[in-house]
Amino acid sequence: MSDLPDFLPYGYEAKKELGANRAGGRVTYLATALSTQEPVVIKQFQFARSSAGWSGYDAYHREIEVLQGLDHPGIPRYLDSFQTEAGFCMVQEYKNAQSLKTTRSFSPDDVKQIAVSALEILIYLQNRIPPVIHRDIKPENILVDEQMQVYLVDFGFARVGDGEVGVSSVVKGTLGFMPPEQLFNRQLTEASDLYGLGVTLICLLTKTQSEDIGNLVDISYRVSFKHLLPKLSIHWITWLERMVEPKVKDRFANAATALAALPSSPLRLPEARFSESALHFAATQLGEQIRHTVTITNLVPDTVLEGKWEVAPHTSDPPHTPETHAWIAIQPASFRCNQVDCQITLNTYRLMADKVYQRTLLLHTNSFPKTYSLTLHVRTAPVPIRMMRLPYSLLVTTFLGFGVAAWIVALLLFMAGTILDAPLALGLGGIVGSAIGLQLAAWVLSLAGASVGAVASVIAGSIMAGLALISVISGGSTMTGLPLVVGVGIGVVAGGLAGGVLGSVVEKLVERHVPRGLSTSIVLITAAAGLSMGLCFAPGVVTPLIVSATVGIGLLWAATAAYLPLQRQKLISAYREFEQHLIKP
Repeated sequence: MSDLPDFLPYGYEAKKELGANRAGGRVTYLATALSTQEPVVIKQFQFARSSAGWSGYDAYHREIEVLQGLDHPGIPRYLDSFQTEAGFCMVQEYKNAQSLKTTRSFSPDDVKQIAVSALEILIYLQNRIPPVIHRDIKPENILVDEQMQVYLVDFGFARVGDGEVGVSSVVKGTLGFMPPEQLFNRQLTEASDLYGLGVTLICLLTKTQSEDIGNLVDISYRVSFKHLLPKLSIHWITWLERMVEPKVKDRFANAATALAALPSSPLRLPEARFSESALHFAATQLGEQIRHTVTITNLVPDTVLEGKWEVAPHTSDPPHTPETHAWIAIQPASFRCNQVDCQITLNTYRLMADKVYQRTLLLHTNSFPKTYSLTLHVRTAPVPIRMMRLPYSLLVTTFLGFGVAAWIVALLLFMAGTILDAPLALGLGGIVGSAIGLQLAAWVLSLAGASVGAVASVIAGSIMAGLALISVISGGSTMTGLPLVVGVGIGVVAGGLAGGVLGSVVEKLVERHVPRGLSTSIVLITAAAGLSMGLCFAPGVVTPLIVSATVGIGLLWAATAAYLPLQRQKLISAYREFEQHLIKP
């Protein structure tokens, strides 16, 4: 058996209960009008079963009287009324909509539409003669359907006309949604309903339930909500604050004024999203300009992002303005759009070498938060002075190779001189042959494209030619015949091989970025040191002159090898002196 009341004798069939206020004796039903088969809402005031007394009965009749004179699409029409054994009943047009009390998700545009529609209903009520003051605007009394049509219901506390309210009257309304003048039974104005609408919109935006509204209202009846809506536009915050001003004179005068002042800007602030949260740069050359692009996108539809860049002050940077910086530039420096590619240019010319710099870029916006920070990490290029390391293993091999070769050649010449009994002629021939062989090797190297190696071989050949000339002058006419020819033959072979080795080693040093002059010098000195050392161990050759030459060449080699680190240290010291004028990390 159904618990629904029997409205059939009055032309209606109850379908289900929509809501109830048992303490107030009011129950609302969805029913069907038998004559039209249209859905209707029946509000039943169960006077006999409630503790509301005659005030509830008055509210029932007041709502009927008010609704009979209203005709607005945002207010469900009054259709009929009748009395049953259980109480009085009022029939209204049914709207398939839910109250704002029901938890739903509204977009910023939806909330704005609700505000506009509710204000338009209030404008209609306030333009009545005399004006109608609802006195109980709250989430439960504002309905919104799927098409975002807004309806204002429950006119049981409504008043027709303003004026003083008797101090003995019972306060009618809902705590938290009543303006102070209504709470204290003072004169109501067209601004009075704005307070309830403002609080309702704040509940909607902050997702606060009606019964919890007291958590937002302080002792002075001021509604504190800004801390709950950090992303709400400042224009909307200002508008809502004026809607809920405790003093009626500080509120909008009426709904028309409030609607005219409604912000045209979206409710929500823009919100920026960066393609990168931190930027890491590494320079490969000193003084290099590094460029990188950061994309900024606005995440909130129907808003426009505005931004202006600034480099945060740093103790090491020279004084700068938001528009200029010593080594950081951003283009565009300011923008007004919802997607922008910002190019960040770093000029490392004034930065110290081989250091890590960290700076902060600030983007000041009209969004939430107002300022975004972007961390910038920059590693500068190494000190621009390379350490040119000599290939000591190759030089040692060259030294030993020339030493062994000198010993073998000297031994061959000694043996041939013993057999032919002409050691001086053989020695002179060897020197002359070496000069010739070195020049031949230089020619071959030149044809092969090893120009630096060819020069080294030419220099070595010239030195040997000078030694040959000295030998000829000191040896006289005895240095002729077969011994001389044998010596020349041995010298040509030895000189050719030596020239090829010299040229190849010099070319390898040049490939390792050792300067050409230094490459040629160090290889020639290494070869000479090897030759002199080899001669010291050869039979019949060791003389004080050879020993002295060996010691001198060794000292010359050491001085040449020390040139590179000394020169680098000198350059580094000069650079460090220059760095004192650069920007520190």
